[in-house]
Amino acid sequence: MSDLLRALADEAPERTPVWFMRQAGRSLPEYRELRVGTRMLDACLTPDLASEITLQPVRRHKVDAAVFFSDIVIPLRLAGVEVEIEPGRGPVFANPVRTADDVARITQIDPADLDGTAVAEAVRLTVAELGDTPLIGFAGAPFTLAAYLIEGGPSKEHLRARAMMHADPEAWNALAGWLSRISRRFLEIQRDAGASVVQLFDSWAGSLSTADYRAHIAPHSKAALEGIGLPSIHFGVGTGPFLADMRLDGVADAVGVDWRMPLDEAIRIVGPDTAVQGNIDPAMLQAPWPVLEAHVRDVVARGRGAKGHILNLGHGVPPETDPDQLTRIVQLAHGEL
Repeated sequence: MSDLLRALADEAPERTPVWFMRQAGRSLPEYRELRVGTRMLDACLTPDLASEITLQPVRRHKVDAAVFFSDIVIPLRLAGVEVEIEPGRGPVFANPVRTADDVARITQIDPADLDGTAVAEAVRLTVAELGDTPLIGFAGAPFTLAAYLIEGGPSKEHLRARAMMHADPEAWNALAGWLSRISRRFLEIQRDAGASVVQLFDSWAGSLSTADYRAHIAPHSKAALEGIGLPSIHFGVGTGPFLADMRLDGVADAVGVDWRMPLDEAIRIVGPDTAVQGNIDPAMLQAPWPVLEAHVRDVVARGRGAKGHILNLGHGVPPETDPDQLTRIVQLAHGEL
């Protein structure tokens, strides 16, 4: 069993497992070279290209897991929703979902009908190359997907999405329930093709109050992961006020912790039955190595009190990151420095 799977299963790993969210992507020169002339979503749906991008950071950094190269809006595109990634902005939807009629229209699409052929092939190609290194499949959580869909693109406070919860709770629950099934189907496609772990990303959950998260979000996220049949990680940004709820009543095997909360404090909150993942501050990647090294050692030390600890960032790798910094972190975690 790999060190990452041991950490999730409460078996002492030989060394601290480490991978990085967004490890496959813009921080790597080989990625930028490979992506020339190919749009983001097209790259995600080209099996040999998606597989190669997934494998690049494993070769370079010797991380303990690959994370499948895709985008959280890919299952929506597979469902026929018109979406594009605009450089410098992010996902943009041609037809935002803002009314009960909009919700009724989009939820007529059956998540079971998603054509996951290209995704499954990319996963199979990747797993064949990885050997004993596990592949992490992922999906966006219902709230984050809903925030994009309702706003029509990225926003800071997700006012329209939060408003729908209270102004039309029936429409909200219909949309969030549908998105939960969409995310679950995307995870199932990756699982069935050979992924060993899944992670649910809730990038925008930090805009929610604890009460709103518990009432309007957690049940839908729980449904996306429950019974998936693989070890699972649930990650959100800014979720400190309701970190215990991110366990989803014990459905999540591990909770990702962003950089805002000391890891030992997070461990006390989530309790002894849940592993943790995190939580190197991504800003520290710009610091001189001695400063970054001290920070990483502190994170590792704080993580020792957890059922299991997977070393990672508190969010994704910034595109301007020097890849050598990531390689050094892996070597430090593995006891090679």
